[in-house]
Amino acid sequence: FLSTAPQGQVLPPAELSTPAVDVPAPAASAPAGANSGTGLLCIGAIASAGAMARRAAAGSRKKAGASKGQLRAEPVSKAVSWDPAPQEPTVSSLDPARVALLKGHGVTLKAIEPMGAKVAGLDLKGPEPPAAVLEALQAEMAARGFLVFSGQGVLSGDEQCKASELWGGREMHSTHGVHPKAPNRHIFRLSNDPAVGINGVGPQWHNDGSFEVGVFSHVGYHIIRVPENNGDTLFAHQGGAFDALPRATQEFWSRLVSVNASSGVLHPMVHEHPISGRRSVYLHLGMTGGVLEKIGEDQFRLLGEDELQKLFHSYNDLLNSGLPDNGGNYAISYQYQEGDCIFIDNLALAHKASPQAHFDAKEQGLRILHRTTVKAMKPFLPGFNLPSTATQELLMDAQETSKGKGVFVAGGLGFRWDSTIRMQN
Repeated sequence: FLSTAPQGQVLPPAELSTPAVDVPAPAASAPAGANSGTGLLCIGAIASAGAMARRAAAGSRKKAGASKGQLRAEPVSKAVSWDPAPQEPTVSSLDPARVALLKGHGVTLKAIEPMGAKVAGLDLKGPEPPAAVLEALQAEMAARGFLVFSGQGVLSGDEQCKASELWGGREMHSTHGVHPKAPNRHIFRLSNDPAVGINGVGPQWHNDGSFEVGVFSHVGYHIIRVPENNGDTLFAHQGGAFDALPRATQEFWSRLVSVNASSGVLHPMVHEHPISGRRSVYLHLGMTGGVLEKIGEDQFRLLGEDELQKLFHSYNDLLNSGLPDNGGNYAISYQYQEGDCIFIDNLALAHKASPQAHFDAKEQGLRILHRTTVKAMKPFLPGFNLPSTATQELLMDAQETSKGKGVFVAGGLGFRWDSTIRMQN
């Protein structure tokens, strides 16, 4: 059932080494048969992983890539579709009472459509704003997904950390690799020039810190150098995405729990947001080793290979469908402006880097982004009386319930749901 390549020994997730999270992986794209490569492996349904990857690669050769420097809508797979949603997906409008309160303190909010908002009148280098201002801004972050503090100039590393600690758990939680040019250890310095910053990170939809029991509450993105030819970050509102699902899919996903490939940490695929209370989806497309389904009283099964393929593609399509270019109203490709400092609610919003963000700096223009991550307000638990982290006994029992067809791939990027795309944390 469980083996490690190449030794073949059995190891529980708790004994896995801590991942070098956010540091470029040795292999940035998934080769054929990648699911049979490293870490814990549920062999039952994965024997055909090589054939699966070859089929996916054959299909990808028919797709035309985007030209450099040119943004295009994220594709939505024709193979995955769903019935109309029970309600129109929406992102909450700005709350008039909060807008009025902020205005009384000299802070203005302007909605960005279809999601997010721009903040003016607040200098992140200045003294800490009153508690009522912070509470209102954090509530809008939860509702709208992200806030853009524009015109901030270039914040020092310490100034960005100070601004980050205004939110959520109110202290830094830094787990990333540190580039030699990062101003301090809390700054994850990203760039399309590896001599300047870490390159290639986060090309698929994800939430930062998914390997932690306490997923980061908020994440900051401060653009230090805007590339001449675009280098967007894509954001998707996970409450709006839940609304877009048909009721049957909402009910099915509400029974699912993801297993992080590197740490074994368990997270619900549907949860109630801790601030807004809104039902929201959640899944990391670059670090999930398997998915459990609750099927009875204290009984779970591991999804099989075909089920995982369908689930991951469906989730990817769901978030891509939120982009206005795809007819949606719950996702955005945000184009940075000089002086922008963005803060997101990390449990309300999934994100990924645009392909252009990783294009060669000589053609795209140099891009430098400083990211910070904030401690959780509380643990992000899976529910169903499950532990916060999977045990070997839990996975063994789930595999037995799955009649040997369940899949869990541990280590690094986890289950390779599409061998033709870049996956890097």
